[in-house]
Amino acid sequence: MNKAKPITILSDYDITLFQGGNHCRLYQKLGSHATEVDGIKGVSFAVYAPAANIVSVIGNFNQWRAGTHDLYPRWDNSGVWEGFIPDLQPGTLYKYAIASHTGWKGIKADPYGRLHEHPPMTASVIWQDNHQWKDEEWMTHRHSRNRLGAAISTYEMHLASWRKNGDGTPLSYLQLAEQLPAYLNEMGFTHVEFMPVMEHPYDPSWGYQITGFFAPTSRFGTPDDFKYLIDQLHQHNIGVILDWVPSHFPTDGHGLGYFDGSHVYEHPDTRKGFHPDWQSLIFNYGRNEVKSFLISNALYWIDEYHADGLRVDAVASIVYLDYSRKEGEWEPNKFGGREYLEAIDFLKAMNETVYQYHPDIITIAEESTDFPGVSRPTYSGGLGFGMKWMMGWMHDTLGYFKQDPLYRKHHHNQITFSMIYQYSENYVLPFSHDEVVHGKGTLLSRMPGTGKDQFANLRLMLGYMFTHPGAKLLFMGCEFGQRNEWNFATQLEWGNLDFESHAGIMAWTKAMNHLYQHERALHECCTKPEGFQWVRVDDYQQSVLAYERIGLNPDKKVLVILNMTPVDRPQYRIGTEEHGEWTLLNHSDKPEYWGQGRDVPEKVVIEEMAWEHKTRSMEFALPGLTVVIYKWQKAKAEAKAKAEIKAEVNKTKLTKPAKLSKKKEVHKQEAKAKAEIKAEVKAEVNKTKLTKPAKLSKKKEVHKQEAKEKTVRKVLPKKSVPKAAGKQLKKK
Repeated sequence: MNKAKPITILSDYDITLFQGGNHCRLYQKLGSHATEVDGIKGVSFAVYAPAANIVSVIGNFNQWRAGTHDLYPRWDNSGVWEGFIPDLQPGTLYKYAIASHTGWKGIKADPYGRLHEHPPMTASVIWQDNHQWKDEEWMTHRHSRNRLGAAISTYEMHLASWRKNGDGTPLSYLQLAEQLPAYLNEMGFTHVEFMPVMEHPYDPSWGYQITGFFAPTSRFGTPDDFKYLIDQLHQHNIGVILDWVPSHFPTDGHGLGYFDGSHVYEHPDTRKGFHPDWQSLIFNYGRNEVKSFLISNALYWIDEYHADGLRVDAVASIVYLDYSRKEGEWEPNKFGGREYLEAIDFLKAMNETVYQYHPDIITIAEESTDFPGVSRPTYSGGLGFGMKWMMGWMHDTLGYFKQDPLYRKHHHNQITFSMIYQYSENYVLPFSHDEVVHGKGTLLSRMPGTGKDQFANLRLMLGYMFTHPGAKLLFMGCEFGQRNEWNFATQLEWGNLDFESHAGIMAWTKAMNHLYQHERALHECCTKPEGFQWVRVDDYQQSVLAYERIGLNPDKKVLVILNMTPVDRPQYRIGTEEHGEWTLLNHSDKPEYWGQGRDVPEKVVIEEMAWEHKTRSMEFALPGLTVVIYKWQKAKAEAKAKAEIKAEVNKTKLTKPAKLSKKKEVHKQEAKAKAEIKAEVKAEVNKTKLTKPAKLSKKKEVHKQEAKEKTVRKVLPKKSVPKAAGKQLKKK
């Protein structure tokens, strides 16, 4: 006897959307949901298994026996199986026992399950959410934190290996909620990015081989616990970005692969359906039901977990048919190209849907090629992502800094090339987990030199990252220059901080994070050409770079100068057209950063000395392997210029033998002018008397004299103009 009750969970409209690839909240219908039918509490089930002949719910409530609780196929041939099982409680374990028309049999976890057993166990768990959110203030204002031009500095982390308990177990979601927000606040990070938290069976995959796309891993607690962690981060003004993997999934027997005895989720053609590098399956992006599954999953983490963004993994592997394949191992599209057209359409639809419902979040593409328009709107032909990892910048930067400073002059173009394409996308500058594993070493170990020089190089590179246009991302451990490669099985080497050298790197990272947020010029126009100006780009011989960062207010500028060699340059001159002075914001050679504490002036005055086609110039002290950062403000520059003029005027007054007040000086000039006019008029009159037989009347003579006075007044200096004449001029 079948103990499951027939019910209809999905409407006809749901099915239409599902089959059209347009159902964006499928998680509300498919999967298991605690509900009540005819006054009886229980759980509804719905699963998509189009090739199935029988779908039975098995679990610890029926001794894992098939046949006692069979689901019912919908009448519309949609491939959806539904049913209601009374008296089931949250916490119950379950799976689907599926038999196909071909005789295939398999036992599968729920693709829409919200909780799964702790690996290596693989059952799904009936779950009912109970968390009450308290992040209203963050949610109300998060657009301002996630928009282009906001200061976005992201701390990328792997939850299991950040810190460990004394017994070697990783911190739980609740323990992380106690420790992580305060740490991120102290360090000045604005966002945290979690490597995949979705359920996965294999620890060494770091979470990138997902079997439970709708379930946070039970390794660290319950779904409510994970929501509490995000809630706490939001209450501490930290945004949360989740690593999302729609590019592939593992072949584990309980997972999505060959789900009902057919290729439901993966493409049946191995040229499109199997990834040779990762030995995993690839979604069939051209199947509408799969498209609905993936888009619903993206929206689920934003809807239900208040995620502020999704970092989409391995986008290049999605958009190219020939990714990691040799000639003959892939099939061109209908136009003969290598672009995976259906996958591209899926990414566009995903981004459009996410931004339609949540315009205040960000989607970020990890895309390592020059695929055009990744972070451009779909209506202009782009993929619709908000941002893109700047992989080229990362490779070029690490390649440059690993060079011995003696030879950096030969690689100067490597460090300047990024600005050629900076504004082709909305970029994130990543130093991610991929750069500190697989024998690559750490950021610190890549730096040339030993002792002071090695740490100075790391501070210099981090200073370059924080002042270069683009959002920032730094993998955990890099903030204090961890010595050894990241190991997912252990915690970070927090003991490094017992050494002043590493503590100095942490202090520098903290200072740069706070400077990046405080100085608007460093972030407001990171996606606009007007936000960056080269000052010195061609001094490859001395390996010096200088550039200005400019915000929405062009009257405030930040000047960044990097000395890429250990050679001190105490009198480095740079041309300018500005007036005033530059004020020091920070430099990387301070003792608190484990620098040498060499002298860097707090103020640099702009001099009236032409230099390199500029009418003025200024002279900086540049310690070796140091970045110096200065600020200029137009208002202060103008005030200084006025003060200098006033001082010059006062100096001139002091040098005069007889000092008169301004009012007395004007009267003196007026009296002198009148006397000169009278003398001239008198001479003219006398001359006329001698030469003319007829005399002018007294009245005519007066008129002539007045006209003469007016003419003279017009040519007098401004300070000499009589008061009445001055009023006449103002009226004009």
